[in-house]
Amino acid sequence: MIAIYARVSTEEQLKGYSIEGQIEDCIKLAGTDNVIQYIDDGYTGEILNRPNLTKMLEDVEKGLIEKLICYDPDRLSRKLLNQLLITEKLDKHQVKLLFVKSDYKNDPEGNLYFQVRGAFSEFDKAKIKHNTMTGRYRKAKRGKVVKNGNMYGYDYDRTTETYTINEKEAGIIKMIFDYYTDANSPFKGINGIAVHLTEIGIPTKKGKKTWHRQVVRQMLMNESYTGIYYQNRYDTEGDYVKKQAGERVEHGKLRPKEEWVVTEIPPIITTEQFEYAQALLSEAKRRSTSVDRHPYLLSGLVRCGRCGETMNGRKTKSHGKDFYIYQCRKSYAGAKSKGCGRQMSENKLNGFVWGEAVELLDNVQKINEHHVVQKKSYIFDEIEHLKKQIGIAKNGRNRLLRLITISESDEDIDLQEIKEKMKELRVNEISFKEKLEVLLKEAEEENNKKSIYALEEAIKHYLKAPGSHLDIYKRQNILRLIIREVEVIDSETVHIRTF
Repeated sequence: MIAIYARVSTEEQLKGYSIEGQIEDCIKLAGTDNVIQYIDDGYTGEILNRPNLTKMLEDVEKGLIEKLICYDPDRLSRKLLNQLLITEKLDKHQVKLLFVKSDYKNDPEGNLYFQVRGAFSEFDKAKIKHNTMTGRYRKAKRGKVVKNGNMYGYDYDRTTETYTINEKEAGIIKMIFDYYTDANSPFKGINGIAVHLTEIGIPTKKGKKTWHRQVVRQMLMNESYTGIYYQNRYDTEGDYVKKQAGERVEHGKLRPKEEWVVTEIPPIITTEQFEYAQALLSEAKRRSTSVDRHPYLLSGLVRCGRCGETMNGRKTKSHGKDFYIYQCRKSYAGAKSKGCGRQMSENKLNGFVWGEAVELLDNVQKINEHHVVQKKSYIFDEIEHLKKQIGIAKNGRNRLLRLITISESDEDIDLQEIKEKMKELRVNEISFKEKLEVLLKEAEEENNKKSIYALEEAIKHYLKAPGSHLDIYKRQNILRLIIREVEVIDSETVHIRTF
């Protein structure tokens, strides 16, 4: 029986490479329509694990095929080794192999030509892959979005090769971020938002009715919504081949950040709100608290200054009456640390922390002082250190320069050594300045984005019902907007860390 084999990959389909044309030419060479057709549509020639190629080789072993016709050797495979493996099996079972586009003979000259042709085919495939990747990179550098990622909130414009805002979906993105960053949101956490979107019938990007918490979380972590879209982040070379070979493919390996290409797209949310959402996400695990019969104002925020473990709210007895405390003790199974046992009165700690928060929210001057206090972090200590080092390097170079000026005629002075030392100090100064620039930018982002946004939100909610008109839940929401952690050093010393 005569068989024909045809193949085209996904990339070749896009370029107009036709399966139908291959079949037509192969049937013409066979001289009859009575042929068995083995067709792999959408499969790369770099792998052997193709369903109809496998079926064809099985039929060869069964003796069902006497002659095989293929359009071109690279339709069998793009890799020389794979081509040789296939032809070896065909020779073993005495199957005659014919190609439409080349004259193949099973003799030394024919085999040599076949191998050379296979090597060029493999080289051509590698060249195409290289040119494709290079072209995509250059296009990204020109500000184009090279691949439609079907990102929620955007439509892909094929004409301009960029993202445009999908107003309907963008509204949902804004709603998700508002729900998550609003302390008075009726929906608790990521899961609550996902449930709400499902309940009100909002479809996902793929038109599904159910929203999963992980999808919402990925949206909250997607910096692209601020207008900064990263391309060339992952090295995905070989992933397509692995997928077609049936191998499990993890997310592409992350490239070094200096290789990423930053592309501007229309923003949907502000950078400040995004940064604040990231701060909340980083604290989410510790902030997630179960519903207690007795609500603790600082639930999830208190940490022991002695051992570093979290302090949880507990009820105890004092003179026959219920008494509530925050205690450093873990009683659940599997706890890595049982805690050191330190405890502090709930009323006392609540009163102190809330008093500090009220003083901050009532006093604009206090807010400004708060920003100064924020600068006492390790970032600002390092900034001061780098400034001193830059000053030392400058002074050192100036002293050496003066030494050269006044001692040019002194033969005991090694001018070359001094110049080398000046060069070394200059290199150090440049390095310190570069590090300083990075830290200054980081410090500015920390203060201007997270802190200011958190304070503005807290003030907004506080002014709605100041003082005694706020119940414990509203106070709790306000505190969680501005407080990252409350560290209990001892019964009289408490450190409050804010966003």
